[in-house]
Amino acid sequence: MWISKINLNNFRNYENEIIELNKNLNIFYGENAQGKTNIIESIFLCSMGKSFRAKKDSEMIQLGKENAMIEILYEKSDRCGKIKIDLSNKKNIFLNGIKLKKLSELLGNINVVIFTPDDIHILKGGPQNRRRFLDIMISQLKPNYMYNLNLYLKTIEQRNNYLRQIKEEHKSEELLDIWDEKLIEYAEKICEYRKEFIKKIKEKIIKIHKEITDNKEELKIEYHTDCENREIYKNLLKERRKLDIIKGYTTKGIHRDDFTISINDKDLGTYGSQGQHRTAILSLRMAELEIIYEEIGEYPILLLDDFMSELDEKRRRHLLEKVENIQVIITCTDKIKLENKNILIYNVKDGKVRKENQEF
Repeated sequence: MWISKINLNNFRNYENEIIELNKNLNIFYGENAQGKTNIIESIFLCSMGKSFRAKKDSEMIQLGKENAMIEILYEKSDRCGKIKIDLSNKKNIFLNGIKLKKLSELLGNINVVIFTPDDIHILKGGPQNRRRFLDIMISQLKPNYMYNLNLYLKTIEQRNNYLRQIKEEHKSEELLDIWDEKLIEYAEKICEYRKEFIKKIKEKIIKIHKEITDNKEELKIEYHTDCENREIYKNLLKERRKLDIIKGYTTKGIHRDDFTISINDKDLGTYGSQGQHRTAILSLRMAELEIIYEEIGEYPILLLDDFMSELDEKRRRHLLEKVENIQVIITCTDKIKLENKNILIYNVKDGKVRKENQEF
């Protein structure tokens, strides 16, 4: 799987830019705030239909412009494709010229694994960051997952609204049974997906982390959920009903799921150093890479947004050794010297991309 061409029009600080890539290493370097991360963002947008950093689509439209366009040409082992996204007062997504009706129709066409400096917050931040990690990974491989997750979140919103109506308007509690049944239905499916993928991560990450740390650290990952099965969650909703009414929101469910990581049987969040957090993230992302490969039979595109600066020389080398024959797109402030690699190097300045040299 690889991207051959990116076409950006009025996207962030790119007015009209066409970028051609090779199948292996593509390095974009330049000073900060020149547009390097915008290239990574455009690829992620065409993969997931959403930005990894913008809260609103309008933030991605160039200042003073009414619309933006992102177009990506890609190749997979069994087909070629073109994804086009138009941003204006609403977002329209096209796959091979056909307008998509649902976001789930986009997912899985371009698979990516992304590293960013903010990845450290996946493990150091709140549970919502770890859920988002799972949601992004699973959605790429199982588009139906995102469909069920959206239904669950919509049902949670409706249930929460009704909880407040019970409290403020004294409406009947019996109608909560309707929302509970729907929540249980969606939660059960989502939980099964998550448990399946945590199991896959467990199988990969122990070996990967030992290799990265020269067998000095053993990493374990554990998944925590309120929805182990239908009956447990059903009973939990009933037990918590009075509390939910008082609080005005649903206090238990897959929207509260989490996973924890320990290194040498010590909780990473409590005892882990900054270096251990970075290494754990590297292991987590490399496990994600391997899982996607096993699921679809080809490697995803690896996006490294200023992540190389977060790693020491040894871990950089280990990462690059692991990604042979994978398309890698790297952004950095300085050129990275790599020997015996197929590389395209680009200089990025003021929203302009200049191919600097090509080595084979």
